[in-house]
Amino acid sequence: MKPFVALTATVLAALVAAPAFANEAAPAPAKADLAKGEQTAAICSACHTADGSRGITANPILQGQHPDYIVKQLTEFKAGKRKNAVMNGMAAPLTEADMKNVAAFYGSKKPVPGAAKNKDTLALGEKIWRGGIADKQVPACAGCHGPAGAGIPAQYPRLGGQHTEYLEAQMNAFRSGERANSAQMTAIAAKMSDKEIKAVTDYATGLR
Repeated sequence: MKPFVALTATVLAALVAAPAFANEAAPAPAKADLAKGEQTAAICSACHTADGSRGITANPILQGQHPDYIVKQLTEFKAGKRKNAVMNGMAAPLTEADMKNVAAFYGSKKPVPGAAKNKDTLALGEKIWRGGIADKQVPACAGCHGPAGAGIPAQYPRLGGQHTEYLEAQMNAFRSGERANSAQMTAIAAKMSDKEIKAVTDYATGLR
């Protein structure tokens, strides 16, 4: 009986130790390299400026955006899940490390505040952002993007300070089905009118 007991104890000890050994063996995720990210960002500067700040309004501001969200979008551009003739080509040669590095570079920058432009639609925009549109079953934007538009990585981007024109174009793309990488946003945009989209996107720009 003694040899059997000793063998059992040895096996149990090995099983208990195995998870700890496995955890010790797992490599730590590599940290993003901001210097390499800045080098990649130089290629992006024609559309997004050198630091991802307030370039032309057709392109998104990347400065201060959540790195996880940027990586998600680049990954989906590369895979063709999100379609854009320019970005599909730009993302194609990027490795996972490239994406994480450039995303960390943009994310390290302090967000620049924006300002709403249309005083006549501020009340409607605020109402939709904070409370949604009850009779259309449109949820409050603040529920996912935060009261101040800061977003929640990686699914929900920072919208506060973003170009109104860019936000409006993306909402229209979701509504038409042209942008199809978020079923949630497609369903929400489909219920909104042009006036509602214009109001809430302008309001979002002024959030800080």
